[in-house]
Amino acid sequence: MNKSEVYAKYMKARISPKKVAPVMDLVRGKSLEEAKLVLSFDRTKAAALVLKALKSAEANAVNNNKLDAKNLYLSELWVSGGPVYKSGQFVAKGRFSPILKRTSHIYVGLSQKGRK
Repeated sequence: MNKSEVYAKYMKARISPKKVAPVMDLVRGKSLEEAKLVLSFDRTKAAALVLKALKSAEANAVNNNKLDAKNLYLSELWVSGGPVYKSGQFVAKGRFSPILKRTSHIYVGLSQKGRK
């Protein structure tokens, strides 16, 4: 990890990783301002959660690492599965139907343009 790379993570987000992945594909590799614009107009819950993590990464870059927000872009963006909350419902003929509430870990990495 370089000094010009900054990360933020949103752990145990109450949404399935399968629903977050397509939203991440919309903004992967874009500049910070463009990504924030795209996510703010996307009406999905996943977009709101990714935007929250993105703003946190921006705050980390500006306040902790003294980087310029105008030169930042999304260098890394990924989602992984978090803990699964398990419950269930009793259904016909004495059977039990499981309900799995999936969670996600959302990771956002920002880098400065022109540096590797």
